[in-house]
Order: sequence, then structure tokens, then C-alpha cells
Amino acid sequence: MRPYLNARIPGGGADLTSARILIVDDEEANIQILLRALGRANYTNVRSTTDPREALALFREFEPDLLLLDLSMPYLDGFQVIERLQPELGDDAYLPILVLTADSRPEVKSRALSCGAKDFLTKPLDLVEVLLRIRNLLEARFLYVELQRQNEVLEQKVRERTRELEEAQIEIIDRLARAAEFRDHTTGLHTRRVGEISALLARTLGLPDHEVELLRKAAPLHDVGKISLADDILLKPGKLSPEEIEINRAHTILGAELLSGGQFPLMQLAEEIALTHHERWDGEGYPRGLRGEEIPLSGRIVAVADVFDALTHNRPYKSAWSMDEAVAEIRKQSGRQFDPAVVDALLSILLDEEGDGRRTLEAILCLGEHEGPGPCSICGAMPAPRHSANGRSPQAPAFASRVVATP
Repeated sequence: MRPYLNARIPGGGADLTSARILIVDDEEANIQILLRALGRANYTNVRSTTDPREALALFREFEPDLLLLDLSMPYLDGFQVIERLQPELGDDAYLPILVLTADSRPEVKSRALSCGAKDFLTKPLDLVEVLLRIRNLLEARFLYVELQRQNEVLEQKVRERTRELEEAQIEIIDRLARAAEFRDHTTGLHTRRVGEISALLARTLGLPDHEVELLRKAAPLHDVGKISLADDILLKPGKLSPEEIEINRAHTILGAELLSGGQFPLMQLAEEIALTHHERWDGEGYPRGLRGEEIPLSGRIVAVADVFDALTHNRPYKSAWSMDEAVAEIRKQSGRQFDPAVVDALLSILLDEEGDGRRTLEAILCLGEHEGPGPCSICGAMPAPRHSANGRSPQAPAFASRVVATP
């Protein structure tokens, strides 16, 4: 709400007399007549000037509820005064302007009302009529301000309710991601790590902060469709048969269907990721065989994050690869399986020896790895009290010796 809308809302008719009234007229006699009439009607908060050049400064200082304005004045006429005030008012304001002029020509009246005046009276003035017009305009002014304030209250309630719904949605998404993890305890905190790696890649690619956060929250649901897979496929220690591969691939469509129909950007993004994170840059992916930038950027980012995390951690069908081996494979698939720009973002993080990118990535990969009985597959650390219960290490170990060489 702009400053000139900060009027006190009168509780009854008598309270209108506390309104702020500004008079702009080059004739001091006219101002005195109006001041006496307003005084007899108990209007006490009145300012005036005979110099229209002072109108803008007085307006900013006084923030009037009503402007009484002459038209024919030296230096600036009434139309020019209104024109100077317009930028201060904006589109959402209701500042009543009552024009008081000796010029009774219809075209003048029409122009004044078109320029923003709310009422028009000609001199010599009927002071009873002037006071009645002032009262009507002030009532409209204060009703408008009250409506604006009620709208602000309602908008705030809508924002609060929307935030509550979004928080509930985030909780649902988190629980869905956990449900997918519980089906396969061997993946540990894979879904969470994919969310964090995706956010890191998105930030490196220059995405806005709000998009980075959306991706962080939505990416953990990339494999939520696997909830529908049978254990003998999901947990199979060896290679899948061609029939099992087709069943497994259906998790993208099933996940998107499970997440479909969301009304908020977060759920819509999660649906997009679930459907597209197995598409390939060369068009050989699934389920729709999208190619290149036909694949949403979110799916291209999560594709790299998903594979990179899977390669560097133990799975039923494979042992964890070293960081060097995983990065070599990701680079090999650049332009084939993966978007080259996303691969470059990952490499720039790994090669960030001066900043925190590389340490941040290793800390993410270590999530969940310090809770088991054996050493961490990423940094080799054994479980120790310094690691928190959620698997996050206060200070990720350095891995300078395992950095990939500059391409």
C-alpha cells in the first residue's frame, strides 16, 4: 500500500473532519473563504498554497485525502498540477480532486474530469454545496482505502494458506521419496543425494535460486514409480532379462502418473522429472525417445545426477566405482546419453580447487555412507561420532588426489 493510502479510517460521519485537505488556488481570498467554511464545518487538518509549483512538495509531505484545485493559475495551471501528481498516485489509488474554477465551459469540465478530477464546481461557489461535495468525496475516499486494506488482509490470508499447502506438499513429496527408498534399502540416501547434486548442477548452470530450490525438492521423486516394481526385479543382484528391463522402464510412466494433476510448480516439476530422467541426449532413451533439448532441462540435470550417484555407490548388481571411473564414464557419455552442458557443469564443480564446489559434492556423496559398519565408499572414512545422525559430515574430507584431470 502506497503512503497516501495510510489514511485513518473514520468510524462515523463526524470523523470525516479529521481528513487531510489540501487547497491549491492562486487567489488568497478564495483560500480564506474555503478555510473559514471548512473551519465552521470542523475540518481542522487543512493546508493551502497560492503557488501551484509547491503542490507536488506539499502533496508528498502532507499526503492529503482530498485536493481542492483551481484551474486558471500562473506558472502551472490545474491540468499541469494533476499531471505532475499522477506518477505519485499510481494505478491503485483513489485521491479525490475537486476542481473549483470560474471557467464553466463544457470542454474544460470534460477535460478536467478526463484528467483525473472526481468532481467539478464553478465559481462563485455555493459553500453549502462545496461542503456536501467534500463530504461525499471523503466518504468515497475512505471507503476505497478500507476496501484496499481488507483486500490486503485477504491476500495475506491467501498467501499464508498457499504456504501451508506448499509445506504440506513438500512433506508428502518427502514421504513419497522415503517410501521409494524403503523399497530398496541398499540405495541408502540415493534420492536425497540426487536432489542435492541436481541443485548443485542447476546452480552451476546459472538457474535462478527459486528454480534451484524447486529442483532440490522435486528431484528425489525421480524414481518414485519404482514403488510399483516387484522385489525380484528391484532387488535382483544380477542383470535384468529383456522382459524385466521393459517392466523396469515402466517406472518412469508410473511415477509420472502418480504425480500427475499437481496444482503447484513443485509437483508439476516432480512429474516432469519422473517421466524424463531416463531420456537420452541422442534420442535413444525412454519412455518417449526425446532428443536433445526436447528433453526438459530438469530431466537432463537429474539424469546426470542419478547416474553419477549410482556409479559411486554400491548397488545389488555392482560395486561402487571410484570417483575417477564414474567421471570418466559420465564424460564418455557426454553428447550421447547426457547433455554436454550438464556434464561440463559437473566437471567444473569437480575441478573447482579454489572454491567449495568439489568439497560440497563429496559431502553430498557421503550422505548415508557413514552409518554402516564399513568404510565410506566415497572418502574411505570409518563411522565416527563426528558424523551426524543423518549422515552429514560437518567437514567433508578432501579428495585432492582423486580429482579428475582437466579435459
